[in-house]
Amino acid sequence: MRGGERVLERILNLYPNADIYTHAYAPERVSARIRAANVQTTFIQKLPGARTHYQKYLPLMPRALEALDLSAYDLVISSESGPAKGVITNPDAAHVCYCHSPMRYLWDQAPLYRKNAGLVSRMGMDLFSQGLRMWDVTSAQRVDRFMANSNFIAGRIRKYYRRDSTVVFPPVDVDAFALSRDVEPHYLWLGQMTAYKRPDLAVEAFNRLGLPLLMVGDGEMEARLRAQAGPNIRFAKNLSYAALKRAYATARGLIFTAEEDFGIVPVEMMASGRPVLAFQRGGAMDTVTDGVSGRFFDNASVDGLIAGVQDFERFLADFSPEACKKSVARFAPEIFDAAFQDCVAKALAEAAAPRSVNGVQPGFLEHAAE
Repeated sequence: MRGGERVLERILNLYPNADIYTHAYAPERVSARIRAANVQTTFIQKLPGARTHYQKYLPLMPRALEALDLSAYDLVISSESGPAKGVITNPDAAHVCYCHSPMRYLWDQAPLYRKNAGLVSRMGMDLFSQGLRMWDVTSAQRVDRFMANSNFIAGRIRKYYRRDSTVVFPPVDVDAFALSRDVEPHYLWLGQMTAYKRPDLAVEAFNRLGLPLLMVGDGEMEARLRAQAGPNIRFAKNLSYAALKRAYATARGLIFTAEEDFGIVPVEMMASGRPVLAFQRGGAMDTVTDGVSGRFFDNASVDGLIAGVQDFERFLADFSPEACKKSVARFAPEIFDAAFQDCVAKALAEAAAPRSVNGVQPGFLEHAAE
């Protein structure tokens, strides 16, 4: 139940009778709300190890998506951080894509993914990436309207697909998080310990600073990071929801080192009344209000992060938890609902309107042909 699944849950609240199509499905790992829906899978589900290693079947996903029969639907909503938008719909249907990100492992972060991949994965990337990029651009033209989860992603949609999009921020239950007066001296880093999130920056910087840091999460870098960390850095793999909320509310601040598409973790932190030190790229530019709910560092290096922490310490002297929490009210689920439904309504209206070619109504073309 990560960001994409939470968005799916909210969309199901808006369209409670919707059917769900997905490549791989593990019912025990999702919420009761999703399990209650009619979930259907592509042939990927039947392949060996698909529930846990579905990413390895990426080259087969275009064929699996195009094999789905969606001809009975008037509205198709794709939730896209992979190739989901590539489905083929009824010509009269409206297809709205909520884009969390164009596939980063095909586009801007392809060199980083290749660098950290094993030999077999690198060979697969070299063999299939060019064809997948061509298909990704082509399939983007099948979408009637794009929604982007941040201005950063809207820019990437323009760059790679040459399409405009409407920015609709993901829903965050900001009222579920509360302020605490029991703030502890340690900082918090939270997320998947994978290369593009740069947890190594946090470990190396805090090794030098000597300040207490709690690292929460797991991933392929975890063992190496534990070995590198000094005694001032603690690790926790998994936290219950209650423990997570306490970790947010009692930490001195969040260290956010990733160039993230949107980043729900910083919003939840700020909803808990605690500030964020964020890398000055990506979705954090939409969520962190500089000087109110946090600060930025603009150099993704150990020295850059250390300078950022030192500036952050000065900022904390005049920090207001109440103002911090107030700054993220704009990400409430109700605001997402209204913006999402408005975009869908426009797509449906456009799908129902008479079709035209180069601005000329088809009826006129038929008359001219006669």
